[in-house]
Amino acid sequence: MFRMILYRLFPPLRKHLLLAKEQHHDIDDLEMQVVRYKPEGLDILCKNTKFTRKELQIMYRGFKQECPTGIVNEETFKEIYAQFFPQGDSSAYAHYVFNTFDHDRNGSISFEEFVMGLSVLARGNLPERLQWAFNLYDINGDGIITKDEMTDIVGAIYEMMGRFTQPIIEEYSARDHVEKVFQKMDLNKDGVISFEEFMDSCRMDENIVRGMSFFDTVL
Repeated sequence: MFRMILYRLFPPLRKHLLLAKEQHHDIDDLEMQVVRYKPEGLDILCKNTKFTRKELQIMYRGFKQECPTGIVNEETFKEIYAQFFPQGDSSAYAHYVFNTFDHDRNGSISFEEFVMGLSVLARGNLPERLQWAFNLYDINGDGIITKDEMTDIVGAIYEMMGRFTQPIIEEYSARDHVEKVFQKMDLNKDGVISFEEFMDSCRMDENIVRGMSFFDTVL
């Protein structure tokens, strides 16, 4: 389950980066000033992310082309996401991913939030990526993952993947899947998964570690 979710976290970002790589365009300070939303200075973003100034310029151009106002709301985010999963319903899963990127929970993703999240997925070390994945599962942000929260995320994955879900839904329900994973990760058997339990369980699973390497993006 975790390998599936890590492989499918945010494909629209990867497509944008690959397209941007082929364009070889720059943006200057004047171009940045004329858009309605003004991002932080690139130097600050360079310090707070693992991207170079050139990479940030390329990403900003691609982001602005998709979102001319400099921000993206949830409905637009869902529409973009749905293009990559026509075989199922990606709206629920897109909602959870959107909230993970929307740090201030104001209902929109700014360029800064976009870049900060992408930096973790594309260039972060294993603990940083596991923290991101934990935040995705911890839907209400209370620092623990409940069985209901995990069931909601896994169910959203199954809905998104449609007939391509592995294992096949008819043979292995989302709740059955959660039961198996939960027993493995709830090390102290208290009915919830703490961040420490999540980290320890993931580090002991080579499949998860290999899945994390999927985000080693070279722009």
